[in-house]
Amino acid sequence: MPDPAVPPTPPVPLDALLAREDLGLRRIAGPDDPGVAVHGAHTSEMADPYPYLLGGELLLSAGVHIPEGADAGYFDAYVSRIVAAGGAALGFGLAPVHDTVPGALAEACAAHGLPLLEVPPRTTFSGVARAVWQLTARARLAELRRVTEAQQSLATAAARPDPVPSVLHRLARRLGGRAVLYGPEGTELAAAGRDHGEEVRTALAELAGVVRPAGTRRRTDSAADTVAGVRLTAYALGSGRGFVLGVAAPQREPGDHAIASVAAVLLSLLTGEHQGDTGAARSSALVRLLLGGTPEAVAPLLGGDRWRVVHARPDARAPDPLAASALGAALGSALVDPAGEVVRVLVPADRALQALPGWTLGVSAAVAPADWPAADTQAARALARARATRVPLVRHGSRAPALADLVAPDDADAHARALLAPIGDAPALTETLRTWLSLHGSWDRTAVALSVHRNTVRQRIARCAALLGADLDDPDVRMELWFALRRT
Repeated sequence: MPDPAVPPTPPVPLDALLAREDLGLRRIAGPDDPGVAVHGAHTSEMADPYPYLLGGELLLSAGVHIPEGADAGYFDAYVSRIVAAGGAALGFGLAPVHDTVPGALAEACAAHGLPLLEVPPRTTFSGVARAVWQLTARARLAELRRVTEAQQSLATAAARPDPVPSVLHRLARRLGGRAVLYGPEGTELAAAGRDHGEEVRTALAELAGVVRPAGTRRRTDSAADTVAGVRLTAYALGSGRGFVLGVAAPQREPGDHAIASVAAVLLSLLTGEHQGDTGAARSSALVRLLLGGTPEAVAPLLGGDRWRVVHARPDARAPDPLAASALGAALGSALVDPAGEVVRVLVPADRALQALPGWTLGVSAAVAPADWPAADTQAARALARARATRVPLVRHGSRAPALADLVAPDDADAHARALLAPIGDAPALTETLRTWLSLHGSWDRTAVALSVHRNTVRQRIARCAALLGADLDDPDVRMELWFALRRT
């Protein structure tokens, strides 16, 4: 006989039906197993109900089909067919045909491990079916709520500075098992949740190899297996780069596949190539730059005429490559440079940039490719100011014409060079003075912006005052120095 296909609906525990006082059902034979679940109710008086069962039903019968003088062989054959069809339990109705449940039927159910319920005369089969439907509807609603909450939780995790570990952690917690991200070479890149032992770890890694693309073709989208009582599932991520999500859980609920599928989609976005520029175009642009090309020449390959540079720093730990990739996806660009504690992203100027949870951002003005280095400096200063002022995003924006704009650029540059000449060979002093003035002389915020001790800031500012021969407490002196620093 083929294995019965149980419908993918939330099951109803048989004990929940037995607990309904309005039904008055009583178990009189078969296993007393709290794990027995019912997927529906079906009434049949056929001597062979097998063709009419899908699997998982509570079969209801008043015994009309039982011939007079039926022996134990009849009941054994009847019960065996119910079990072969995947029936969950048998409910036998008392009256009007039988006053008691036949003893041979109870013996057959006990022998085949099929729960046998006595349905009292006051309880109609339609009432039992309605109770199953009500419990199923409640279970389905609860399962939908669980899946929805899990999907929202996974989406929130994907927006964190460490999105991949966060998604895996939430997935493992929701499924009560373990979630693993495997790289293109089969290595375990990240994992979260309870470890089920070496046997399960090895089997899950092998299952991941089943769905990993072979050459340019993917073998299958997902695969499942059971090892040591643990349900294993592997999902090929849609990035096409060979990443695989593996899940190991001791049990699987109907909605678990939907939850894991959402996690697979999110991880596909986090590990894959981002929309917009193609990898080939970026590679071509990089090669041209390495071979002496100019930013203006390669910019058309990247898809934009004007750009912004974004410097981003996570609020928690240093970013890993996957977190940097996720940041680029959130900003709408795949041009990402994770450099130490700061991630730099080159973003087309037409992309709307907003603050991101868990990140502090500094954004440059929109510039042409020839001014990328200057924009990089602007973004670094904007990030330093954002960290010092504890705001999530600072932009280096345009401003209205000021008094400084009334001075000829050449004259302004010459004045700035002359005024700052005493500290011109000390970039640390120049940058400290610039940051200190921009933060209105705050020692603490300047220290935060420059990632140095506040005493270091005091020493540098004192050194600047000495070399420049200036009173830095004088607002006129500060204004003139700020004017000069803006020209450098």
